[in-house]
Amino acid sequence: MGVYADVIVPLAVQGTFTYSVPETMGVPAVGSRVLVPFGRRKMYTAIVVLTHSIKPTGYEVKEIAALLDSEPVVRHPQLKHWQWIADYYLCSVGEVYKAAVPSGLKIESETFISVNPDVEESHSGELSDRERVVLDFTAQRGRLMVTDITRATGFKNVEGIVSRLLDRGAVIVAEKAVDNYKPKTVKCVRLQAERGDEEKMHLWFDRVSRFKKQEQLLLAYLDLSHWLQRNNELKEVTVDQLLQRAEVTNAVLQTAIKNQIFEVYKKEVNRFNPLAQQHVELPKLSAVQQRALGEIHESFRQRPITLLHGVTSSGKTSIYMHLIADAIKQGLQVLYLVPEIALTTQLTGRLHRVFGDRLLIYHSKFTDNERVDIWKRVLTDRDPYVVIGARSAVFLPFARLGLVIVDEEHDTSYKQQDPAPRYNGRNAALVLARMHGAKTLLGSATPSIESYYNATHGKYGLVTLAERYEGIEMPAVEVLDTKQARKKHEMKGMFSQELVTRCRHALKEGEQVILFQNRRGYAPMVRCNQCAWVPTCENCDVSLTYHRNVNALSCHYCGHTISLPTVCPVCGEPAIEIIGYGTERIENDIDNVFPDQKISRMDLDTTRSRNSYERIIEEFSSRKTSILVGTQMVTKGLDFDGVSIVGILNADAMIRFPDFRSSERAFNMLEQVAGRSGRAHKRGLVLVQTSEPDHPVIEFVARHDYNGFYTYEIAERERFLYPPFVKIINIYLKHKENDVVGEMAVRFSNMLRGVFGSRVLGPEAPFVARVQNWYIRQIMLKIENVWSMPKVKAKLRELYEQMLAADTRMKSTRLYFDVDPM
Repeated sequence: MGVYADVIVPLAVQGTFTYSVPETMGVPAVGSRVLVPFGRRKMYTAIVVLTHSIKPTGYEVKEIAALLDSEPVVRHPQLKHWQWIADYYLCSVGEVYKAAVPSGLKIESETFISVNPDVEESHSGELSDRERVVLDFTAQRGRLMVTDITRATGFKNVEGIVSRLLDRGAVIVAEKAVDNYKPKTVKCVRLQAERGDEEKMHLWFDRVSRFKKQEQLLLAYLDLSHWLQRNNELKEVTVDQLLQRAEVTNAVLQTAIKNQIFEVYKKEVNRFNPLAQQHVELPKLSAVQQRALGEIHESFRQRPITLLHGVTSSGKTSIYMHLIADAIKQGLQVLYLVPEIALTTQLTGRLHRVFGDRLLIYHSKFTDNERVDIWKRVLTDRDPYVVIGARSAVFLPFARLGLVIVDEEHDTSYKQQDPAPRYNGRNAALVLARMHGAKTLLGSATPSIESYYNATHGKYGLVTLAERYEGIEMPAVEVLDTKQARKKHEMKGMFSQELVTRCRHALKEGEQVILFQNRRGYAPMVRCNQCAWVPTCENCDVSLTYHRNVNALSCHYCGHTISLPTVCPVCGEPAIEIIGYGTERIENDIDNVFPDQKISRMDLDTTRSRNSYERIIEEFSSRKTSILVGTQMVTKGLDFDGVSIVGILNADAMIRFPDFRSSERAFNMLEQVAGRSGRAHKRGLVLVQTSEPDHPVIEFVARHDYNGFYTYEIAERERFLYPPFVKIINIYLKHKENDVVGEMAVRFSNMLRGVFGSRVLGPEAPFVARVQNWYIRQIMLKIENVWSMPKVKAKLRELYEQMLAADTRMKSTRLYFDVDPM
């Protein structure tokens, strides 16, 4: 009787696929990787989810080409978690697998590889003849696809050979040419003697007694390593540590090595946790923080999820650190989610000083090879530790997860937009914690409407931290009416006279300023002032944004770029003018206002490189820069002690957006950026420029009145049936032809109404109705919260298949779902 395996392939295809297991292979473990043929000529790395003896009927069963693992690389709770994400967010489990697992663990025919520059040191064991041929061929060509190797060598299952070379560290995944990853090593030093060899120790001291610097070196090593302290564990000592403590040069060490006292060796270290860093104790909590910590523990005894509603600068992070320490003492692992990579940058140093090498970091700015490092560490290490990362960290293979912390839980960055799975990292973390039996703490100064509703209705516990650390006052908020200021000629560009005066005074006092404008680029639009021509993207229905640093117009949806024309292509007049303000223009204009101040900018354009976050934040934190201009990146929980003024340059753009969440997004963003002011030394000031000073959202922000805003917003949601009272699924159809997608959308919405009735709204063209030459229609489905998402998924799939059968044009129409859109 044969053995068969059901596997997941990393593709947008429904369900699992069954392959036969060769007799010589042995039964693969659930969660292990296998190499399988899929389609005509392609090979994919699949994950085994079930083994059985039931032969499928109706088609020829293909055979597994290779078993890549002796042990699973994915745990059982992860497979359950993947299935939940696929069911809830209405996508395939293959799409979840593709998003969850680093590319270095799923070699495909199209995967790029290159030789590890440190190959002689990194791989171990003898290579087979075929492995040597593949390695040599890759070394000759530099960077190439697996299919290129297959074509050149004629070998079968090259993907399996590449996977083994990856495991040995001989090659690396090279999705980008700059990803030349090699393990990070530091040079360490040790004595050429066994601990306790007193005879050799006396001999060395006799030898160096005439050479003071070598004697200093030996004494320094004994002190740093705890060599003579038999009750203490022997510590590794880096070369830099030793030379610094002994206050000698490297030449002295080299002499000691020649005298066979020391030897130097390389130690591979976690690149995210430097080997040497001073350890500090947990931060001391104030009485208010201690009370909140006690309430969280009490809440956890009653409910698995607790919401910590703490105002900005109330010290939520210190409370998190105490909870993490408690979990680690119990031998548990902790997941600490933050919405932006910028936050991991600032938190890492603080957490590492307390938790040392128990801290791991995981996010998308790391190369794929680095993510594989962390994946394998989490997979094999059952010791307690804390992982800090952005939303993708929910996919790591935890073994003993005991606590999940979701900081800034309201943040829209937790929502994956494209491609599928379009999951919310916060909600996925809640389910992950439940599957592990772990506790979850949601933290925010401005909780999402849904989370606060759940907390006030008993589904979650609720703990409130209503005052800032050490009793610092919340910042004063002044609303500046730009409409009146323009009438009085008190506006220069985007800056009111009052804003400039307040900023100038703060800067003279040695304080810092943050200016917030939630639009990147130099200007959102260019226009001819003669014929009103506006350059638009040739692929998308949006105007092009001007970027002055490259003197070009670009589309923020597809990246299409053209040069800025000197004359209007329609009327031929040299009448091109720049309209509106992005962060780049704000940076330029504020430099003209304060030419003697150093200014930095934080937006998507300035943070593309890997270390750009660290550089911008470090320079502003150390006061090397005085003014920080930024988009919503500056709103997300960053701590800058020197900031006394925050200027919100255009609140109108946030409160006018046509979406049911616009008020919530505007309040959260304005309140969060306001919280960057007056963090430590004095009460801060927030200046809000708006032409609608009487707008309810502005009034709530001015009073820091979250509860008032929540009461106002929840009444609106209940009145018009929006979350948390219903669940929303946006259904999108895309086609290259506008007429076709319009007709398909109408037909599909009519089919939906036949099942869901008045819960279906639309179809309609979205705010941007064409992206990358795909025309778009949107249908909104409102369903009650009690509905089963797997059943909804099955019904939607059934209707889609009926459409496919009824109209062949549906095959060229892309259809996807966005559950709980943000």
